[in-house]
Amino acid sequence: KIYSITATNAVDGVASSCRACALGSEQSGSSCVPCPPGHYIEKETNQCKECPPDTYLSIHQVYGKEACIPCGPGSRSTQDHSVCYSDCFFRHDKENQSLHYDFSNLSSVGSLMNGPSFTSKGTKYFHFFNISLCGHEGKKMALCTNNITDFTVKEIVAGSDDYTNLVGAYVCQSTIIPSESKGFRAALSSQSIILADTFLGVTVETTLQNINIKEEMFPVPSSQIPDVHFFYKSSTTTTSCVNGRSTAVKMRCNPTKPGAGVISVPSKCPAGTCDGCSFYFLWESAEACPLCTEHDFHEIEGACKRGFQETLYVWNEPKWCIKGVSLPEKKLSTCETVDFWLKVGAGVGAFTAVLLVALTCYFWKKNQKLEYKYSKLVMTTNSKECELPAADSCAIMEGEDNEEEVVYSNKQSLLGKLKSLATKEKEDHFESVQLKSSRSPNI
Repeated sequence: KIYSITATNAVDGVASSCRACALGSEQSGSSCVPCPPGHYIEKETNQCKECPPDTYLSIHQVYGKEACIPCGPGSRSTQDHSVCYSDCFFRHDKENQSLHYDFSNLSSVGSLMNGPSFTSKGTKYFHFFNISLCGHEGKKMALCTNNITDFTVKEIVAGSDDYTNLVGAYVCQSTIIPSESKGFRAALSSQSIILADTFLGVTVETTLQNINIKEEMFPVPSSQIPDVHFFYKSSTTTTSCVNGRSTAVKMRCNPTKPGAGVISVPSKCPAGTCDGCSFYFLWESAEACPLCTEHDFHEIEGACKRGFQETLYVWNEPKWCIKGVSLPEKKLSTCETVDFWLKVGAGVGAFTAVLLVALTCYFWKKNQKLEYKYSKLVMTTNSKECELPAADSCAIMEGEDNEEEVVYSNKQSLLGKLKSLATKEKEDHFESVQLKSSRSPNI
């Protein structure tokens, strides 16, 4: 089918319309020249100029810088700016932490055969899918063929010149019809279609260019590691898919499934699609886990033995990372045991206690001397022989020794001291004196 014919750069000027072309470098008699791959025509000078990095050149028009279309998130362009692809490395920043993914071990073609399904006449058939996750620098490695299935992907690639019924894409689908009489080797592969031939991007978001992955399509992940989504589309349109087909592959970290892992389709859509235009796949593998960093392990300090302490490093459980940094070697450092500090503390405490006891005894003895001197001074002042004592009558006289001998009596109890103080106070304030009067004794 021929959809349109456009004639350009006609010699006799019979073209229906004209469009800009790149001019040669000669100033006089310049003519149109083709631009190299990945170059657009600059509007100001009509010269060929290479597209910026991580952009691809539109196949519909090459005039102006807008002809260079930016690649999607997490993707880069080929050297000739023809297509965009993923280098199988992806980075995601999450809560002040960067997660780095390496899907290079999953870059080979992944395959899935689901079913069986049955036609209205009871014929059994399977849906067979091939997925080229990263694209191998723009090369569409997912191959599907018609009328032959008894070959592996490597055999098909090696002898691809011998087969004309091959389709290459990022994601393709074939219908497998097994033979009941001759076994699976005689099975037929037919209706090979391209589900995705353009790489859109890779992101942790579930929506990209009107492709939405509903969360209810797949089970909820058991970890806090975010899923990574690869988005593709097909440039071929059909009557039922006016915008072309789209494909989304959800990459989920699952340490229990090493190697290539397992590819599955939503339980609600056993054929991988519910409307025939949007296809969804879940790829679970340990290779889909992020690379290990310093945040994925912790240290355990051992006891101090003989002046040395051992520090071990262990992974956080459960471990949700692969490769990346490795565990550091165990570390041996010098330390001081707790017994040493206990001895130091006990010695300081004992010294402090002895010092406090000594100070208490010293001040107590000094207080006793002052109390004796004060008591003697009070008794001398209240004596009858000394009604009007001189200022120095109770002081130390010449020739007397400054140091008086202190004679301690038996220690009186606290109750006795209180009782003696109370009695003394009453004697001072309630002294009885008999008064003589000249009046009648009746008074």
